[in-house]
Amino acid sequence: MKGIILAAGKGSRLYPMTRPVCKPLLPVYDKPMIYYPLAALLQAGIRDILIIIPPGEEGPFYRLLGSGGRFGVNITYEVQEVARGIADALLIGSQFIGDDSVCLVLGDNIFYSPNFQNYLDRAVQMQSGACVFGYYVDDPRAFGVVEFDGQGRAISIEEKPRYPKSNYIIPGLYFYDNSVMEIARGLKPSARGELEITDVNIEYMKRGQLHVEKLERDFVWLDAGTAENLLESAQVVRRVQDESGRYIACLEEIAYARGYISRQTLLRHAADLSKTLYGRYLECL
Repeated sequence: MKGIILAAGKGSRLYPMTRPVCKPLLPVYDKPMIYYPLAALLQAGIRDILIIIPPGEEGPFYRLLGSGGRFGVNITYEVQEVARGIADALLIGSQFIGDDSVCLVLGDNIFYSPNFQNYLDRAVQMQSGACVFGYYVDDPRAFGVVEFDGQGRAISIEEKPRYPKSNYIIPGLYFYDNSVMEIARGLKPSARGELEITDVNIEYMKRGQLHVEKLERDFVWLDAGTAENLLESAQVVRRVQDESGRYIACLEEIAYARGYISRQTLLRHAADLSKTLYGRYLECL
């Protein structure tokens, strides 16, 4: 399975912060925002990763992540010249995906749960179709909303509905088999001129191949795309780390636990960060 992070948004809701700094490189408490979706891919066992970035941002991303060797993965980059919607990431990454399955994650989404690994494992192990997640929110009108029948099967998905049919929304983490490429190529722009990921999910649903797994109610999902959400995300990450004594999205820890890097490599990274709490945490692993 290949992994794609869509990190090409202009971040207009975060102006003026995003005039000098690309949104996915902004800090969410003690790490760059992009560490969080990258952590999800590493946890899912995905080692070939494409990051889709805005024009002119190749240098900053490469200085932060390089080609992924620090984490035992392979990272490449593609530029999205014009923002055409989430599903456009699949077309940009078509050569990268090839004949493989793919996991697409949004660059401003944060996921955390002690049971997150179980959800990822089940999604990766699906042999065909699509797997997305259902997350309960009090006000779902700003999201893609999924409706379930009595057996828990998805029967409708609406993008930003005025009158939502449920409180479950689909956050920005999607697992697809290779038929997603045929679906993406057949998409037509929506009324707002974008290739909608909701339309991809609806097509899978029509084919009877969409699995929506409801996340537990204490699962942490955050969209750090506005100033308010960015602040809330930082506060949540700090609280969870302080209360649990565990780091969220510690890429070196995930890479070491999955066997991507050796203990010697881990300790070398810790030495580079020895003056930080992050570095001292790595030394304790």
